[in-house]
Amino acid sequence: MSQLMYEEESAVVPLKPATARPAVTVRDVNVIYPAADQPVHALKDVNLTIRQGEFVSFIGPSGCGKTTLLRAIADLEQVSSGELLVNDMSPSEARQAGAYGYVFQAPVLLPWRTVLANVMLPLQIQGVPPGRCDEIAREQLARVGLKGFEKKYPWQLSGGMQQRVSIARALGFEPKILMMDEPFGALDELTRDNLNQQLQQLWYHEQRTMVFVTHSISEAVYLSTKIVIMSPRPGRIIKVIDSPLPAERDLTIRDTAAFMQLSQAVREALVEGHHDH
Repeated sequence: MSQLMYEEESAVVPLKPATARPAVTVRDVNVIYPAADQPVHALKDVNLTIRQGEFVSFIGPSGCGKTTLLRAIADLEQVSSGELLVNDMSPSEARQAGAYGYVFQAPVLLPWRTVLANVMLPLQIQGVPPGRCDEIAREQLARVGLKGFEKKYPWQLSGGMQQRVSIARALGFEPKILMMDEPFGALDELTRDNLNQQLQQLWYHEQRTMVFVTHSISEAVYLSTKIVIMSPRPGRIIKVIDSPLPAERDLTIRDTAAFMQLSQAVREALVEGHHDH
């Protein structure tokens, strides 16, 4: 499978997350959905700081509010109380400024548009000139290893390729933050492993801030510099684990003692959070 591309000639200057500026700040956030019988408390008193250049994964049981928290950061969900800042702006201001890209669980590609036209769509909506739309879309497709597939339609691609089109579309306006909601959850294990490795390399070489939702302990440990563990509803952050693993990784790291120890620490925190609930 083709590799996600990056600029080989650019020097990678590792960020120091502890001193980097906050990319996302979450303060005392609650999300409560009204209901006929009893309101649903999806998120409760959530506090979190994500710094520029971090790869942060949210993990927890189904229904714990992982996606709700991601959607609130992305201005796709309104908070009931508390404060959210994205690059020192409100989520709405950040969305309008194109500060982040968002990749959904499913690729959400328009079947009547070609791969190239799907990647061009958000750029066209933003009023980017047609020639520049085409140029950017082709650059992004090459970046995710899909050069030569511009004229194909989504139904002619595998699930993994469709999701790479979705990533290319999200990267089109060079967002400083990339948010991803279980983007590889529906893929087979080998395809998922391959895309995990490619995404990790993309993050390492570009040092874009990544906010990622997953159910997989292995995926969270492999990808992340910081793992945020959430409790069953009402969703609370019960533990934040900073990864001791090296910034640049390949799949062989999963056989190391450090990877296994970190995986066990995440698993124990998930179990503890469930029991404490």
